[in-house]
Amino acid sequence: MDERFPWLDQPPLSMLLAALNRDGEEARVVGGAVRNALLGEAVADWDIATTALPTETQARARARGWKVIPTGIEHGTVTVVIDGQPLEVTTLREDIETDGRRAIVHFGRDFRADAFRRDFTINALSLSPDGRLHDYASGLTDIADRRVRFLGDADQRIAEDYLRILRLFRFHARFGTGPLDGASFAAAIRGRAGLRQLSAERIRAELLKLLTAPQAAGVLAEIDDAGFLGILLGGVARVEAFRRIAGLEARGLVEPDAIRRLAALSLFTRLDAERLAARLRLSNAEAKRLAAIAMVLERVRRAPTLPMAREWLYRLGPELYRDAMLVAAAHHADEDFTEVLILPDRWVVPDAPFSGRDLARLGIEPGPRIGRILARAEKAWIDGGFAEDGAQRQAILEEAVRKTA
Repeated sequence: MDERFPWLDQPPLSMLLAALNRDGEEARVVGGAVRNALLGEAVADWDIATTALPTETQARARARGWKVIPTGIEHGTVTVVIDGQPLEVTTLREDIETDGRRAIVHFGRDFRADAFRRDFTINALSLSPDGRLHDYASGLTDIADRRVRFLGDADQRIAEDYLRILRLFRFHARFGTGPLDGASFAAAIRGRAGLRQLSAERIRAELLKLLTAPQAAGVLAEIDDAGFLGILLGGVARVEAFRRIAGLEARGLVEPDAIRRLAALSLFTRLDAERLAARLRLSNAEAKRLAAIAMVLERVRRAPTLPMAREWLYRLGPELYRDAMLVAAAHHADEDFTEVLILPDRWVVPDAPFSGRDLARLGIEPGPRIGRILARAEKAWIDGGFAEDGAQRQAILEEAVRKTA
């Protein structure tokens, strides 16, 4: 067996391929698993294409006691679960009609025709159970050259689904080298108005994946010059700040993160955070994270002093603090944020020192005054350097009681 595909003759994949490759039907591994293996990338799952109709696929799987889930039965896709491992099986298809977002298809038996439905040459390869590679569109050459280009007529591929423009950018940022393929990029520019037809959810999914790809900075610079980032983000992009935050992450401070990188790329104020959250349909947690980073950016114009940094770290917590300071460092390249960025590794954030129970012990009655006293005491404690001594803390609290009406 070809050493590039060590998983091909191992269960559960081998079991499913054996079940489908008999009695006049054929099945092959297609798409990302083949591409990734040839590029030396990790293979997390397998997609299988087969001549068998969905009903036949389901019947063969159930006959062996495997679980079958009709995940996309209208498009010929079922998921077969073997020993807890899901494998997606799709009947060969041919497009009948497309509108730029979805396609009307019918089932076929021609692997070549099915391959030419795919977006890029590197995604059109298929692998038979005996290890034979099938390349109908020079995908192997493009993999060797690490070139991502549309299969066949680029304008037609884009018109079939405008999301393929973003997939071009993402796949090149992940797998490619050098600038984007010229012919493919030119077609993307011609078709960019079609991006407005896409749902925010689809754009979000592709864009966030693009932002964490290894060559994202170079691709973002190219597509910003062509006007794409204005369309996608609805605002000004800071590609150099993005490049800087990617560099900070690469130094080992943190793993690449899409929301943090989005903040570096297109965040100035809390209004920007609201715009991005709405435009990309971010989750509530993602939106709150952007808003918190924006709040810090509005106030941090230079590297904060260590006392100020400790206050930010205390109020935000280590993860959000690190996000905000990395983005601030990326936005203010002339400032030295080194000490600020390593602070979470050198200082343990203390717990809040005061509570309503402390005030109850002092005889303070429940009511709005409680909150005002606690806020004043906490601020005095922070300004005093986060006193650890119990007596000092008690004195701070009693002083806050005296000064708060």
